[in-house]
Amino acid sequence: MAARQIIKTQIAIMGAGPAGLMLSHLLATAGIQSSVVEVRSHKDISETVRAGILEHGTVNLLVESGVSDRVLREGDRHDGIELRFNGDSHRIDFKDLVGESVWLYPQTDVFMDLAARRKADGGEVHYGVTDPAVHDLEGKPKVWFTDSEGVEYEIQADFLVGADGSRSHCRFQIPEAHRKWYFHEYPFAWFGILAEAPRSADELIYANSGNGFALISQRTETVQRMYFQCDPKESVAEWDDERIWAEFRRRVNGNGFELKEGPVIDKMVLPFRSFVHTPMRYGKLFLAGDAAHTVPPTGAKGLNLAIHDVKVLFEGLDSYYGSGSTALLDSYSNRALDRVWKAQHFSYWMTSMLHTVPGTDDFDRARQLGELNSVISSRHGRAYLAEAYTGWPTTTT
Repeated sequence: MAARQIIKTQIAIMGAGPAGLMLSHLLATAGIQSSVVEVRSHKDISETVRAGILEHGTVNLLVESGVSDRVLREGDRHDGIELRFNGDSHRIDFKDLVGESVWLYPQTDVFMDLAARRKADGGEVHYGVTDPAVHDLEGKPKVWFTDSEGVEYEIQADFLVGADGSRSHCRFQIPEAHRKWYFHEYPFAWFGILAEAPRSADELIYANSGNGFALISQRTETVQRMYFQCDPKESVAEWDDERIWAEFRRRVNGNGFELKEGPVIDKMVLPFRSFVHTPMRYGKLFLAGDAAHTVPPTGAKGLNLAIHDVKVLFEGLDSYYGSGSTALLDSYSNRALDRVWKAQHFSYWMTSMLHTVPGTDDFDRARQLGELNSVISSRHGRAYLAEAYTGWPTTTT
């Protein structure tokens, strides 16, 4: 058997999703070497369709760091959302309230932009690897893997970053005595569809009803993505097009508003939960993105949190290699978690305010409507939602 091929680098990164590739790109702009390892193939990642609402800070980082300006050319800028309940729509005007916007731009496209940038810059990214394993997290980190051609490698690095998603291998290498996990399970999931239909609205509609939550989103002029609350054990095989659209009508239509319908071309059930791993560092290992935290999709925070993590981590690594200071690296976990817990609160709040908990009684339903009315009737309430949704200012020190 041939000996492992040795790769020496400064930063080893597990995971070539948006978090891992963004960090690799930022490091390259500062002249810091990195090697990225990913178990999925480039094709698999690029064909995994995932929605994406990008905060203004995420968009600015993509454009200003030189990844791509395609988000500005092909993404849809949204200056607000609608909260819909009791058959009426109430617009949350982001521009008026906080002077910011978000962009509807699929996460798949973010990956494609980043992957193309790393390839153009000669970045080292290994897709489709097998048997990845990490070693010596408190000393000189090493990553073992077999590439798609069957060649065995060992990466030797100064630091290791686990950006390998919600099923993170890296996370499980941290001894239990050195970590704490926070969980919250939700008693519902999302039934998601892609439909060949015109847009029903120019901006996202978050609909609360006694029949459950629905989200009306967009994708293109002719294909739309939509969701409604369902049981986590729901079977997509039991839902034909007519039943799906009837469910959406029960939750959204009314007072002159009607969804534009069409053939359903894809459907899936998306369970979700809230999860936080603390701390986000162990020895020379740093966790980022879904490896460290997940949020329900209601607040549109997942991808944005991942990008914020790597921005904060890059600043620490850049400071370390530039000046020899470990201060920003040592504070990485606390700085990242400050925003993570804000996002957890916002995502939980939006989810609990908009979804109908199974078995809810009349009091809970009336209280929920009172909460929604409190938000839309107060400029301060609307401004809180707008600031959290579009993204809080970044604190980096």
